[in-house]
Amino acid sequence: MPTQASDLKDLTLLGREAKPSKKLEAFPNRSPGRFYSVTLETDEFTCLCPLTGQPDFADIRVQYVPDEKIVESKSFKLYLWSYRNEGAFHEHVVNQILDDLVAALDPHWIKVTGAFNVRGGIAITVEAEHVKTPEAKRAVGGQ
Repeated sequence: MPTQASDLKDLTLLGREAKPSKKLEAFPNRSPGRFYSVTLETDEFTCLCPLTGQPDFADIRVQYVPDEKIVESKSFKLYLWSYRNEGAFHEHVVNQILDDLVAALDPHWIKVTGAFNVRGGIAITVEAEHVKTPEAKRAVGGQ
């Protein structure tokens, strides 16, 4: 089914100047009765150590089963970019990303993974998950 004009009515960031933003935009899911997964990944995430201000780099992966809404990818990119100059612990960042996506999308199931690069000899991977519909999680292999 092709994109319809009504799918675009709430999108204010797509096709406009890029700048960091905490605004997550979404468009309607045209297949809300089907459990399918959407995966968003980047290896370009950065934030700052809250104490030293040194940059931390991470691979961020979001996997979710949409319900009524799907996140618009440019808004997600700008959202991640907004962390570039923020000091935050890895655990807090991953959980905040999850909370913000749940608030914007209300998905059936969502998991956010942040695999942070080695710092001081230790790599940190944080996984946070939200389950609204257990059947959706099982349908896409979320265990």
